[in-house]
Amino acid sequence: MDVCTRRGLDEGVPRLLERLRRIGVSASFFVTMGPDRSGAALGRLVRPGFLLKMWRTNPLRLYGLRTLLSGTLLRPRLVGAAAPALLREIAGEGHEVAPHGWDHVGWQDRIARLGADAMRADLEKAARAFEAGLGAAARASAAPGWRTTTAALDVQQALGLRYASDTRGAAPFRPLLGDGRPGTLELPTTLPTLDELLGRARDPVRALLDALGPGLHVLTAHAEVEGGPHAGVLEGFLTGARRQGVRLVRLIDAADAVLAAGEVPVAALGRGRVPGRAGWVATRSPAPAACRVDGHEVARTPGAADRPALGGQRGGAAGAAGDARARAHRGPERGQ
Repeated sequence: MDVCTRRGLDEGVPRLLERLRRIGVSASFFVTMGPDRSGAALGRLVRPGFLLKMWRTNPLRLYGLRTLLSGTLLRPRLVGAAAPALLREIAGEGHEVAPHGWDHVGWQDRIARLGADAMRADLEKAARAFEAGLGAAARASAAPGWRTTTAALDVQQALGLRYASDTRGAAPFRPLLGDGRPGTLELPTTLPTLDELLGRARDPVRALLDALGPGLHVLTAHAEVEGGPHAGVLEGFLTGARRQGVRLVRLIDAADAVLAAGEVPVAALGRGRVPGRAGWVATRSPAPAACRVDGHEVARTPGAADRPALGGQRGGAAGAAGDARARAHRGPERGQ
């Protein structure tokens, strides 16, 4: 569950908690810790794709006028840093909680132009605010807008995270850092988000269920969307996935399983585009013929490092789907 705005935190999160509690699902919540400057995102209207997305999704209904003016005509309010009690409540119900950056709009719109010091300041402010509120260091992170760079990953590496969910893609991988070493495990969002499907898919629930295949899937839900006027879509997907034999887990549990399985593909970071979303997102690119592991250059065996992270386990209980950046396994009778 991505919580990007103050409205999403105040209104969407309680609704999501109630719904998840009722259907018995544990999820991973990634919360923007700093100011809600959502109004500044209106500068993206000059992009044709963003304007089309606004027309399809009805942002006034999703976010409300207060959010759309936040950071411009209205003073921005802190998101996660202002609600430590709610963050602890989320964790207390068995969900995973992790930071989703400090300044969501600032990172998403300026990441390609930020220097290392600015990246470090954003990541460290989010990490400090998270630890102050939860009493423990973050074990994961998710980049705003799925936008990150190799330089940003170099900075993030110092945080010692168990995994990150910064990218879009088909399977877990370890992105190459600037010095050629493999970085922190990446669990990409594999399924389309609801705001990408609105106005494009006649039946978003059916579209999401049809996208499930064997292996690991990650779905990102948004507190402002699935915790707002489209709550029924999330519940329909979760209950439908369960009927298909899908096991739903938190992303931290998926990361532990991927790392325990052994070899994880290594790949360079790239950029791509996703239908229904304006602008670029970070993705996996093919890895070079050799990379550095623990200070040594090693050649990659063609095919071996490119297999899905769960390797041979996918043949049995390895079909997967995800909820709210969480993993799910299909039963052994199906064998992404």
